[in-house]
Amino acid sequence: MIKNSAKLEKFNNKLIKNERISHKQAMALYDSMLKEATDLGVITSKNIMDGIEVDVRIARALNKLPGKLKH
Repeated sequence: MIKNSAKLEKFNNKLIKNERISHKQAMALYDSMLKEATDLGVITSKNIMDGIEVDVRIARALNKLPGKLKH
């Protein structure tokens, strides 16, 4: 259980800031996670785009926030 969410958020922000990976590494990581999710049956070709509209709306709203975090 998370007892200090502010401390966790600070840790995550620092981790994101300090862990730089190349586009090639990010794509390899994405491909590996997609393969694992597919192997586990969490994602199928039938449901891969389920909920994408909601994700896009959330991303657009977050990107419009003033003072958003820079990663």
